Amino acid sequence: MPHADYIYSGHVTGAVFIRMAVPQRILVLGVTHHGRGAPQAILSRGAWRTPLGDAQIDEELASALGEACPLLREDSLAHAGEHSIEVQLPFLQALKTEFTFVPLALGTARFEDLMLVGGAIGRVLAENRDVLLLTTSDLNHYEDDATTRMKDAKAIEQLLKMDARGLYDVCEKEEISMCGLGPAVAMLTALTALNATKAELVRYATSGDISGDREAVVGYAGMIFS
Repeated sequence: MPHADYIYSGHVTGAVFIRMAVPQRILVLGVTHHGRGAPQAILSRGAWRTPLGDAQIDEELASALGEACPLLREDSLAHAGEHSIEVQLPFLQALKTEFTFVPLALGTARFEDLMLVGGAIGRVLAENRDVLLLTTSDLNHYEDDATTRMKDAKAIEQLLKMDARGLYDVCEKEEISMCGLGPAVAMLTALTALNATKAELVRYATSGDISGDREAVVGYAGMIFS
């Protein structure tokens, strides 16, 4: 899912959510744009408040993830002032009156660390099958529309192949400024461990489709993996 302002990317997110039956338990992989706090940050207790009410953290699932991956640090600073996860919650609250979730903010860019996190997620979800793994990232940032679409197509190609290494390498080689590269790599690693085989692009757009500004856009993709 993307995580930009709703006016720009909400239609992409909504196109995915309308296809889904949201389960009771959700793991959300977000990014840290500001670089503060632990590079792999989890919160294991409490609730996040939105205008639609409180979303409770799943303490049991968070504990299992923390035990499976020592890299995860309990750190509220990494989540403070960060929007990538919080913009997902109202969509979830609109579709599911009661759910619990675990927020992971991944700020690291080291492929090996992301593999470790993704592998741990895969092991935990193998024991907790009825959990939605929700990953959020915008795609290329602030280049012209044609360039962004070309770069995004290369990243989406690797996502459709479910190739974590390929995605990481193409973003480095082609200078694709995908802010949630870390969460996406961890997600693909987890999905491989869970024997997922299907990837679908539901909707793609850029901010220029809404604003009309084609000179400096951000790309958005909504995808489903199973």
